[in-house]
Amino acid sequence: MLKNETLRRDADAIVRASLNAVLPDEAVRRALKNFRPQGGRVLLVAAGKAAWQMAHAAVKFLGRVDGGVVVTKYGHVKGTIPGVDCCEAGHPVPDENGFAATRKALELVQGLTAEDTVLFLLSGGGSALFEKPLIPGAELQQITGQLLASGADIVEMNTIRKRLSGVKGGRFAQSCAPAQVFSIVLSDILGDPLDMIASGPAVPDTSTCAQALAIAEKYHLQLSAQAKALLAQETPKVLDRVATQITGSVRELCSAAASACRELGYEPVILTDRLCCEAREAGSFLGSIARTHAGQGKKLAFLAGGETVVHLTGTGLGGRNQELALAAAPVIAGLDAAVFSVGSDGTDGPTDAAGGYVDGSTATALAQNQLNVYDVLQNNDAYHALKAVDGLIITGATGTNVNDVAVVLIGNQG
Repeated sequence: MLKNETLRRDADAIVRASLNAVLPDEAVRRALKNFRPQGGRVLLVAAGKAAWQMAHAAVKFLGRVDGGVVVTKYGHVKGTIPGVDCCEAGHPVPDENGFAATRKALELVQGLTAEDTVLFLLSGGGSALFEKPLIPGAELQQITGQLLASGADIVEMNTIRKRLSGVKGGRFAQSCAPAQVFSIVLSDILGDPLDMIASGPAVPDTSTCAQALAIAEKYHLQLSAQAKALLAQETPKVLDRVATQITGSVRELCSAAASACRELGYEPVILTDRLCCEAREAGSFLGSIARTHAGQGKKLAFLAGGETVVHLTGTGLGGRNQELALAAAPVIAGLDAAVFSVGSDGTDGPTDAAGGYVDGSTATALAQNQLNVYDVLQNNDAYHALKAVDGLIITGATGTNVNDVAVVLIGNQG
């Protein structure tokens, strides 16, 4: 069976249109309409995968700032911003460059007065990128690695990471006192829990020591005595002079993807904007939806936004969106249907792909390449399998980060 060129072309168009709709430029401009500096200095600190784009939009809107630091992922700085020091660092595991950039941000906000304002721009990925470890950096990296491999969800991960950090869980806002902090947050967590997005550097922490210790026990985390002691220390529960505005979310991403589907002649249904299960289970489920609705002689689209998880069982290369797509391949074999999934930041796992695409011909193509989907998933090697059958979706860094969207497309033939 030949690859379905129409479905692939439509998938690429839907990815482009939905990502363009959630770029942070307009979202930042919207939020800045409520920005009221006190009359003193205005300093900018931006952290996360969308930090450069957010800072660029903010400085353009404001005209100037009195100093600033951006810390974002490698490859995400797209040029200079007047008055702002732009730094790149490691994600999803923090590294020395991230620690150094965070030190610069903390130096920038030292000795401020009540008339000064810190404009704090935060996006997903900030947990790894914006970090002042209270334990040795190597140990923090090792604990982060354990959490990533354990299948812990983002809320559980951040409950641990807050307590090992000098900036998370409201501690960065404490460092800015007595200045006013105006925080603009691009949400990448389902339900937009402010204290969990990038581990809430400027938000009072709602999680407790008891929860942190329970998570450490649940995932059998190997922790030093120093790390265990930090988990037992409480984080700030009240912060003064901090205003926060959320802008952008996975809901907008799903809505934009649905509009793009409609324009291409599909009848779209948003199944959920809170998808949170195993990536391969989500792929199998979406594939089964395609099998149920195929053959009706009409073009349909089913969408699911959110963030799936991957339990590492192998040593291959991939990401949750690639695993989701690959798991759907055997289920939709032979159908006039496609399943694709992308991360809105343009990077899926430690790869250069944003996600993966499969259609009714993919299972045959994989078999011709001596690739068994079950074996590939066991080895977490979706990247190389999809690459072999032209199933990678590569967008490059997008400058935004509002979770993932997965789409089932069903063509006329079914």
